[in-house]
Amino acid sequence: MMKQALRYINEKSDKFWWIETFQNLFLVNWGKIGTTGRYELKEFHTQNECEKQASKLIAAKLKKGYTEMLNFDYMNHTYFDTEEFGLHLLTSHPNFRKYFAEDFYYDCANEDAPFGNDAGNDTLYELQTAFRKNSKLNFVDFPRYVIEDLWDMTYLPPQKEQTDEYLIEQAAHTFHDIPGEQELLQSSQVILAVTFGQIKITGKLDDQLQHVAFLTLERLEKIYRLLWNWKEIKKPQAIEIMQKDLIRFINHS
Repeated sequence: MMKQALRYINEKSDKFWWIETFQNLFLVNWGKIGTTGRYELKEFHTQNECEKQASKLIAAKLKKGYTEMLNFDYMNHTYFDTEEFGLHLLTSHPNFRKYFAEDFYYDCANEDAPFGNDAGNDTLYELQTAFRKNSKLNFVDFPRYVIEDLWDMTYLPPQKEQTDEYLIEQAAHTFHDIPGEQELLQSSQVILAVTFGQIKITGKLDDQLQHVAFLTLERLEKIYRLLWNWKEIKKPQAIEIMQKDLIRFINHS
């Protein structure tokens, strides 16, 4: 695995360029100092070929006048997926990679994963698009914005003292011709996608969103048990994974 940052300064520009390899892929990120820049992922047949091509690119940049940038701040940088590859470990913040390392978080086909369902995947796309335009984005309000303003549907956030009876009542209700059970699930999926999406992009998590995320996971477990007939003593695996990793992230990051 290779990771190196370079910088180029002249009278007209001041820009960064860095590269990181992982297995048979490398990630390149470049742009003006102080910006997120552009991301590109490239895939090769073998890891050896990937490492060779990465070394060639570094040598070419050094030949053009770039110099090694030992103090590049990877932790305070923001990370965005590419259109070609989509969800990927290499285009995720170092904190996300460290605390959310399971394949589960990069699974685009697992309905229970934060970005594996349609609502979660679409939300991550909207979140990355919005954050690129506005780095002061209100992450706490973003689930409501996506569901109500973009999708014109009903946002059902979790409530701290929500009883089982009220949850069953909500699920049986219809919101704009859409079953409440579907709206509850969608709201949960969007909240979790924004929660893990903020960490994936920035490596940080808003305190209020953190609170809402844990309430959402608790409500989701109730949905499993009350509406989907989950009888096992253990929590559903996806909920257990997300709760455990969020706690570890909060306690150690």
